Order: sequence, then C-alpha cells, then structure tokens
Amino acid sequence: MKRLFMIVLAAGIMITSGGCGSGNREKDVVIVYNWGEYVDPDTLAMFEEETGIEVIYDEFETNETMYPKIESGAAGYDVVCPSDYMINKMIQNNLLMELDFDNLPNAKANIGSQYWEQARGFDPENKYSVPYCFGTVGILYNKTMIEEPITSWAQLWDEKYSDDILMQDSVRDAFMVAEKLYGYSMNTLDPDELQTVKDALIAQKPIVQAYVIDQVRDKMIGNEAAIGVIYSGEAIYTQYENPDLEYVIPKEGTNVWIDSWVILKNAPHKENAEKFIDFMCRADIALKNFEYITYSTPNVAAWELIEDEEIKNSPIAFPDLSLYPNLETYVYLGEEGDSLYNELWKEVKSY
Repeated sequence: MKRLFMIVLAAGIMITSGGCGSGNREKDVVIVYNWGEYVDPDTLAMFEEETGIEVIYDEFETNETMYPKIESGAAGYDVVCPSDYMINKMIQNNLLMELDFDNLPNAKANIGSQYWEQARGFDPENKYSVPYCFGTVGILYNKTMIEEPITSWAQLWDEKYSDDILMQDSVRDAFMVAEKLYGYSMNTLDPDELQTVKDALIAQKPIVQAYVIDQVRDKMIGNEAAIGVIYSGEAIYTQYENPDLEYVIPKEGTNVWIDSWVILKNAPHKENAEKFIDFMCRADIALKNFEYITYSTPNVAAWELIEDEEIKNSPIAFPDLSLYPNLETYVYLGEEGDSLYNELWKEVKSY
C-alpha cells in the first residue's frame, strides 16, 4: 500500500512490527506506539530534524492488541494513541501519566473546546490525554451496486446484499451496529439486550462477506463489496479513490470517537514525549497529518489552514453532530464487562 510504503521509506525513522529492541533505546529518543498509517511520515522526519530526537515508531491494529503490551510494561513506550474507552481503562488501571500542560502550549491553544468537552466522557478532568483525531462510524456503500439509498443499520441484514457486506472485525464496533439497530446503548451491559444483539449478529453472519479492519477501505475502492461498516476518515480516503462510494450515518445513531495522545506512567523519555505531542499539535503539523491520513482533526488552528473549501466544509470530515440523534462515545465497561463482550464475540465468530 502506497502510504505504508512511504512510511517504511521515511528517512531516519525506525518502524517495527513487534516491539522495539532495547539496543535501539538511545538517550535522546521518543518511542511511539500508534495505529497503522496514522501519521504523515514527513512529520516524524521534521520532528527529528527540528529537535534532534530520534523517533522509534511501532504500530498496532486494535486497542485490544495494544493494551496487553502496554500493561506488561516490557516494550518501554513513551507515547501511545489509544481510543476513548481504552484511555478510560488505562486511567483506571493507573497506566498513564498526568500531563503537564505548561509543556504543551500548542495543545492548549489549538485543540477546540468542544473536543476537550467530548473527551471528558473518558478523561473526566482532561488530565491524561490530548485529542488527535475524531470521527464517526457509518456505512459506506457503492451507488452503482446498491438499489436504494442507505439510511439504516438494518440494511446490513438485507439478504439481497449477501456476500457483499463487510463488517468490522472489532467486538465493540460490531456490537455497536446491532445495539443501535435495536435502540440500545452501545455501552449496555443488560444481559437480555446483549443476547438479542449476539443473536442478530449470528443471524447476519451467513450474508457477511468478511469481517475486516483496514481491508474495508481497499475492498470498497476495488468494488469487491457493495456495503460496509467504516470509520469516517477511511470513507473520505475511499471517495478520493472511487467516486461511486457514499458515506452515511444511519438514522438509528452511531459512535462518535476520539483517539488521543497519552504518555505512559513509566515512560522512559517523558520530556521528549511532551515535545512530541506538542509538535503534533502545532497547526501546520496537524494539517499535514490530516491531509495524509484523512481522519478529522480536532485542531481548530489546523482546520483554519485548510485551503480546500469542499473538504473544510465536508459533512463527513467535520459533521454538524447536532443533526444526528443517538450519538454516543464508548466507555470502559470494566473487566467483567470486557469479558462478557469478548465471550459473546467469540460465540459470534465461532458460529
């Protein structure tokens, strides 16, 4: 993939797939753990050039695969970019450092107040995290392959789209789809509601082509599927590549999410971590990252620099959330809640 290839080639940046060896940990480094293809490699090179701090960069695919490595402490990361509910879990389990915002002036000045307010849902006092990207989860569909406009999660159960449906291979996102369909909270722990949701996902499974994560983007661009659950940032990119694709927030509501920078409590390079996060919050850097990854930025100073009026006013990239009902943010459900969802998800996947 083009962007991943660019990351691998980015000068002076080390990317690993299984952790960072201790032999690479020189004194003047910052060790970053982030989602795949979630930063413009040029910004990492610029950070290294401007600060003299080497970036050691590692990637994860889901919050659930990231967390055990952080909890073990073996990898020695400084900066991580988890999602909302996982940040809440990390706070509760005393894994994060309280941030010194005197050392993060760009974060204080450039992140919009509405995003700080939204972040209170998982970081109640805004002590531990700095919003990096935000968005929604919705349905992407191919207008040439779908008979009518998509408006509801229920259409993912329509048998006429059998073997053309892509679902997210993520327990919370998959369950959210059915929870919203039935009018439940996506943070429900009600046993009867969860049983109904599990049964609905099992009933849907025979008509699902695949459970995917990043692959939904490539499959939809390549006309390999007609309809799929996708993050809004990925939807923006797919529309650049395939103009037949349309993104909608279903009428039953959805998840509004925030991914944020955090510093681990045992971070070996705290000052460098602060410099890294503040650099990422600089308006020009946040703009470069937005243009590269196409995930919406909460950095209002960067938004003001966007020259493309169509994307600046895009209802996908920067939606007026007041227009949509039943929007929620994931919260951490506790160990018992996590276990319950994971067990039900195993039943769905093994059926």
